[in-house]
Amino acid sequence: MSQLNSNIPTYFGIAFAALATGFYLGQTIPQLTQQDKKKSTEKSQATLEEQEEELSEEENDYEIDSMALNDIPGEVRLALVVRTDLKMEKGKAAAQCAHAALGCYRLIATDPLKKSYNPTMTQRWLSGGQAKITLKCQNKEMMDELYAKALSLDVNACVIHDAGRTQIEPGSATVLGIGPAPKAILDQITGDLKLY
Repeated sequence: MSQLNSNIPTYFGIAFAALATGFYLGQTIPQLTQQDKKKSTEKSQATLEEQEEELSEEENDYEIDSMALNDIPGEVRLALVVRTDLKMEKGKAAAQCAHAALGCYRLIATDPLKKSYNPTMTQRWLSGGQAKITLKCQNKEMMDELYAKALSLDVNACVIHDAGRTQIEPGSATVLGIGPAPKAILDQITGDLKLY
């Protein structure tokens, strides 16, 4: 019993330290959580702004009615044409190609109210394994010619313009997405291009 009585101040000291630590953490953690929430909100807002910027860059693309292409048999592909004069690193080019693929998909597959909506072509492309071919062109002038040719053949096309946060100038046209469309039609547009 005397040992218990002699340890009482120690127990009270430990209890007080635990209580003080708990109180401190109780006051600090909500503040940190509020700061984290604020940072997270700021990051989310920046991400939203970036996505809106990317969408607005893609919204400049013309909507083409590609329904007439549904009668052309054969494999359906998506072409991704990368500008080589920009000398993008592989990761940057890959990201720009992903933007172009999604841009083309949005044009043809996501909004039934769009002139470019073509569920038949989309289904042919999806069921055929979503074939994509990555090609290269020398400069913006060549890319513009390919874009105009695609539109003249009723093939949806999407030009990606970079925001310019990393390697290249803001607004630079980086990748041209063409299709999905029958390979026979894509070859008329991109048949002379080399693989990227």
